[in-house]
Amino acid sequence: MTKRILSMVSAALVCGGVQAGEVTVADFDSIKLYTLRNSAGTEVKITNFGAAVTAIRVADRDGNLADVALGYDNVEGYINAVDKPYFGSIVGRYGNRIAGGAFELDGETYELAKNNGPNHLHGGIIGFDKVVWTTAGTSADQDGASVTMTYLAKDREEGYPGNLNVKVVYTLNDDNELLIEYTATTDKATPVNLTNHTYFNLAGEGNGTILNHHLTINADRYTPVDATLIPTGELAPVEGTPFDFRTAKPIGRDIGKEDQQLEFGLGYDHNWVLNKDDEGEMTLAATLYDPDSGRFMEVLTEEPGIQFYCGNFLDGRLKGKSGKTYVHRGGLCLETQHYPDSPNQPDFPSTILKPGETYETRTIYRFSTK
Repeated sequence: MTKRILSMVSAALVCGGVQAGEVTVADFDSIKLYTLRNSAGTEVKITNFGAAVTAIRVADRDGNLADVALGYDNVEGYINAVDKPYFGSIVGRYGNRIAGGAFELDGETYELAKNNGPNHLHGGIIGFDKVVWTTAGTSADQDGASVTMTYLAKDREEGYPGNLNVKVVYTLNDDNELLIEYTATTDKATPVNLTNHTYFNLAGEGNGTILNHHLTINADRYTPVDATLIPTGELAPVEGTPFDFRTAKPIGRDIGKEDQQLEFGLGYDHNWVLNKDDEGEMTLAATLYDPDSGRFMEVLTEEPGIQFYCGNFLDGRLKGKSGKTYVHRGGLCLETQHYPDSPNQPDFPSTILKPGETYETRTIYRFSTK
């Protein structure tokens, strides 16, 4: 449908003729679509349906802009998506998998939807990716262009305990950084593990596979999984395995090797244990480089882990904003997170949020060229 501009909320700051930030809002069919812009011409589009990033337009080494985030050009695509790929969405209350769709907390067992084989995935049948968020405000100043979205997940929604108040702030600044800030509070103890599920293709969405992208992951260890993609509890060394991305290598180099973990994931769909000196510090988690376009992305996070998923379930059925189909491994996710199944894994960093505490975490996606 044609997007109709409703209003300009550009509190754009102009300093010496250089625009520091701008926010506009438009109809995205029946949902709102916010566009964040910076002085370099970078654009990030975000809808309040699922608090989803629907587009990221960044320049290549020659200055040509392209959208590097997979997605749809209307809200029906997000609502009716085949196989629910979670394009660009905030996923929760618990991102990733919980074994057997259940966990025990304070002596009570909580039953969740089994929406991924025998397990619970990304918050359930109607997770945070499938609800309309409230827009709490927009801003544009020398620090960047921002939009703030909130959602109240009610007690026992999708089986989880506690009324959980969630806030997500997206900010695009003039350093070409997309900063995502998450906060949450609860009135009952509950597991919380929020992340963003954007699929990236630095060649441009719909432009082939990501197998020639060069990836680094700042991790000496990862969490091996069973056949249903639940961590075994081991923190295994990456050295000598296809999971070693400590130095940059093309994603396709080892993806076809004979390896049980690659068989279980149908490729890469695993959590890496990030190298950190201090818990909660902002550190470089991963880098991604497309040698053809020169686009380079860095991922920084306060989270202890990152899930690298290389689009194993994309199969050419989904058509993107460019009108091109999304082929097998036509995009990848780098989801900053706590480890999968942490509520059932006492040796993993805790994901339990208690009343009186505030869940706070930040992730940055920084774009440049080389």
